[in-house]
Amino acid sequence: MTVDIRVIRAGQMYRYYLRETVVGDARRPARTPLRAAQEQAGVPAGRWMGRGLAALGLAPGEEVTEAQLRNLFGERGRHPAADRIEADLLAAGASPTEAYRAGALGRRVTVTGVDFVFRPQTSIYLLWAFGDEETRLVIEAAHERAIVRVLEWIEDEVAVIRYGKDGIYRVRPPGGLVAARFRHYEARSGRPLLHDHLLLSVKGQRLDGKWGSIHTTALFENTVAASALYNELVAAEVCEELGLATEPRTVTPGRRPVMEIAGVPHELIRWTSQRSDQIAACLEELEHEYVTAVDDDGELRFLPVVSERARAKMERIAARKTRPPKKKTLPLAELRVWWKVSAILTSKVAADVITSLLEYARAAAAAIQARVAAVVDIALAAVDVTATVFVMNEGGRFHRRHLLAEARRHLALVSRGRRRDPGLDDQVVAAAISTHCLDISEPKTVRGLEAGYRLYTTRWALSDLPARRPPAVHDPARQHPADPGESPEVRAPGRDAGEWDVPRVPLQYERAVLAGAVVREQLRTTTATAVRGQAYDVVAHQQAAMPEQLLGPAAADPEHDDQEPEAGPQEAIDMTALRALRDSRTDVEALDITADRLRHLQDVYTKAGEAARARAARYTAPDDADAAAHPVRPNDQQAHRSQQPGPHRGREAGH
Repeated sequence: MTVDIRVIRAGQMYRYYLRETVVGDARRPARTPLRAAQEQAGVPAGRWMGRGLAALGLAPGEEVTEAQLRNLFGERGRHPAADRIEADLLAAGASPTEAYRAGALGRRVTVTGVDFVFRPQTSIYLLWAFGDEETRLVIEAAHERAIVRVLEWIEDEVAVIRYGKDGIYRVRPPGGLVAARFRHYEARSGRPLLHDHLLLSVKGQRLDGKWGSIHTTALFENTVAASALYNELVAAEVCEELGLATEPRTVTPGRRPVMEIAGVPHELIRWTSQRSDQIAACLEELEHEYVTAVDDDGELRFLPVVSERARAKMERIAARKTRPPKKKTLPLAELRVWWKVSAILTSKVAADVITSLLEYARAAAAAIQARVAAVVDIALAAVDVTATVFVMNEGGRFHRRHLLAEARRHLALVSRGRRRDPGLDDQVVAAAISTHCLDISEPKTVRGLEAGYRLYTTRWALSDLPARRPPAVHDPARQHPADPGESPEVRAPGRDAGEWDVPRVPLQYERAVLAGAVVREQLRTTTATAVRGQAYDVVAHQQAAMPEQLLGPAAADPEHDDQEPEAGPQEAIDMTALRALRDSRTDVEALDITADRLRHLQDVYTKAGEAARARAARYTAPDDADAAAHPVRPNDQQAHRSQQPGPHRGREAGH
């Protein structure tokens, strides 16, 4: 995700924000005024945002002062101008108690706000770092407008104030919310990382004028949907203003593709992922310790396979363990010069590509726009979105927010950086719920009756899906590289020293893609007419949603037109059938590719399952006696969204 969230509490955590976050993550010198410290760090002053500013006598874009931050976030939720209010009332003859209460915004709270961190995709902030001044300003403006739009969506659709006994009543803050935004330019590693911290106050005003507290759980639940919306908005405006396009890139096989600006070299993206590589190395060590951990009786403490939930926890631990100390910040002009020189010397990307990155990206965009049409079909999108959410959520149960986040991801994949009509994501969600979802809610509380907390599953079963691949079984003979003085570990043929296999639960996104293909095939042969509303161009839709490596190649040389190209290592489907699909304009021929792709994916899963069973038999056969003597005790490992990192994660993890 490109949007992170964390809680802000009064006390030590607030002091951390006031000491470092508001000054560009630099260490603020003692007894240095806030504005002076920001100037020394080379970062702009914080700015107020949100529709709730009017009730506090503030205006959007107004500079954030230290006293205002202290009152709102450090004094357990007081008015930003509480000092002035108290002084005026005391001067008018009010008692100290009355003056203090006048500066309060409802009840005192411990959790005073949340910190949303917004960062664009890696390829976008690389263009920001290496481009000229005009490019930089365009990207920063798009970044700021996307944050404003996401905050408006949170105010209108997400934020609720709880009141009444046990908070059973929930109401939207009609006046909006209040937030302070602070700009940062770099990551802890010193590499470029344009990002903003949005300190969102939990205080909101109800219709009766009383101040209440925003329910932070609702903010956490909708962070994925907020991240998807931010990605869409930033990419669309940057592409429109600079003449660019996006393309899906598979970072880790089996995981969701990442939408990046076409033409930005992958090696340059890896140049920014120094922290991600460190985390991946530490994570491998933690995973090995996890699957080999034993108790006092010599029995394995956990299942000999890394679940998705366990991996997510270990990834957070690895991020903390590898977190470097913060460095002294520099002005942006100096940083941009240093970044370009460093990239030229260390990224293995040609200097002319780095210095002319925008021109290369524009050339790639022209090629994509000439051959890929961004056609959105709500009926097909609803199928893909529902199938993906059904598979990716444990037990096949989900809420509307899951559909909304997936719909925004789907639209970003199809649009390739083009703007879409407002509300199109809601239309896809509405079509998915009305056509493919079954409401299984059993509300026992007022909250359960709300539309956002209705529980859904699919109307159709995916019994035709191949079963999960059996996880590889841990081989006790395969140990961590031995310490000096110990015997070396047993390694598989061809494996380098210091490497070992760690069994992991298979990723779910491949199953989600397969589920969409299965459902489309079932609907085509049974109730296709019930799914298809208005006419659409299936060919253009599938071409727009398909990754570049799956698109048909250029026309062959006429002299060798009768020769079929050899399948490359990353070829995913039959290219002959795909070229026929690309040239076709009939619904039947276009939809036939679903069956072809389905058969190919089923073959892939069959081969993978056979290979996994063979490995399991090879590893477990010699150790049946040991397995019987030391049975594995199941633990609380449950399915969870995968957090497996790839060669890079698009940003500096653990910032």
